[in-house]
Amino acid sequence: MSTSPADPHLPAVHLRPPRNWINDPNGLVFHDGHYHVFFQYNPHGPQHANMHWGHYRSPDLLTWEPLPVALAPTPGGYDADGCFSGNAISTGDRMVAFYSAHRNDRWWQPVTTAESHDNGHTWAKRPDLLIPEPPAGTTMYRDPYVWRQNERWRMLVGSALDDGRAAALLYESEDLEHWTYRGPFRTSDTAAGADPIGWECPQYATFGDRNALILSDWTPQGGPSHTTVVTGREKKEGCFEADTAPVPLDHGPDFYAPALLKAPGEDRWLMWGWAWEARDDAWAHEAGWAGVLTLPREVSLTADGTVAQRPARELLALRGPRVLHGTGHATRTDPAELGQIGHTFDLTAALTPDTTGTSGLRLITSADGSEYLDIILDPTAGRLVVDRTHASTDARARGGVYAAPCPAAAHPNTPVELRVIVDRSIAEVYLANEQVLTLRFYPSTDGPWQLQARTTGSQRSEFTVAAWNLTAHDTPQEAQLAGRGAQGA
Repeated sequence: MSTSPADPHLPAVHLRPPRNWINDPNGLVFHDGHYHVFFQYNPHGPQHANMHWGHYRSPDLLTWEPLPVALAPTPGGYDADGCFSGNAISTGDRMVAFYSAHRNDRWWQPVTTAESHDNGHTWAKRPDLLIPEPPAGTTMYRDPYVWRQNERWRMLVGSALDDGRAAALLYESEDLEHWTYRGPFRTSDTAAGADPIGWECPQYATFGDRNALILSDWTPQGGPSHTTVVTGREKKEGCFEADTAPVPLDHGPDFYAPALLKAPGEDRWLMWGWAWEARDDAWAHEAGWAGVLTLPREVSLTADGTVAQRPARELLALRGPRVLHGTGHATRTDPAELGQIGHTFDLTAALTPDTTGTSGLRLITSADGSEYLDIILDPTAGRLVVDRTHASTDARARGGVYAAPCPAAAHPNTPVELRVIVDRSIAEVYLANEQVLTLRFYPSTDGPWQLQARTTGSQRSEFTVAAWNLTAHDTPQEAQLAGRGAQGA
């Protein structure tokens, strides 16, 4: 069983323990000088079971300290089969975690809480459920998100309705203890013949008089699907009205259930997401781990209502000396060899594509060139394409071609700016318009990696590329099971 950091696919700078299962980020909160990141965690194996809340904290988003597991199922209690997703807040000298109490003998997951008065080292669960029953007419109910707005506390809960629509349900409270149900904050459209859908992990970010609502789509047939975002306003009390159509929050295949945190003392939103595995379950079981959190992203809202993302500014401190720099051009018959690069790196590029074909970068991960990841600009379609079809010769790894809109690629003689962060088995590709595409890939060899600039057109593609290998400030250790998390339910 490969459970050590020597595993060539185990990310080095992305947050996760060195073994076992993780999924949704939970309870992002800043308290007493530290960022706290919780996450769904199975301390006993690399599969979705025995859901606890794992816990790390950091003073700077760079150096992460493992803390004892915050929440663990209480045998026979209201969360006996899992402490599922939610969020956390800081108020006074305490942190309060809101979470979904799971039992296999009921379809809904009631909302409940646990509190910490010692900066997250120990947690005490409330004796009774906070919101024990879902409203009438719901068929799914889970994943609370609590925030402070206009001198009151508000909560969204992810839901599905019995008419097939998804919903984010709104509650309000003056004291965090007594909650009043206000009704659906937002529902999906009703479409004839559409399959039922539910929304998981609703998240809400305020940007002055315009706001963003993030929703993770879940279906009874396929389970977790993808994450969308709409922007708009609360034009009527308790009802969110969208100004934009729902669009993907991330254009890659391996991103789900993000969580938001308002950075302290500044008008900045941070976000982490869950990047699931893109390989057979048996391979993940053999490796002894599954799932990783994305790097923290800064989330903002542009003038036209587009949600923009970029890597958190603190991550620049992970860069070591620059290992690669090149300016020049590539032709169809003469790819440009840019040099050798590590397996964990941060890259910036300005690419002026050849409008007669596709142009981009190829990350070659095998000595014979048979394994590679392509990052391509397609001027005809006006899009960015990431192709992992040849990223692994191991048949257990998923392939596929994925795209994000990039209208600038269609403009002749116009450079397109990219930032690409690769960490062993995860790639986060950012466009200058701050669209993102996240995916996982699994090179089968552990030798040196090479970078090329390429084009398929009849002319030439111009490029300027720079890259830095990244070094973690501290390697995360296994989340501790001291005390086995909060008890008492």
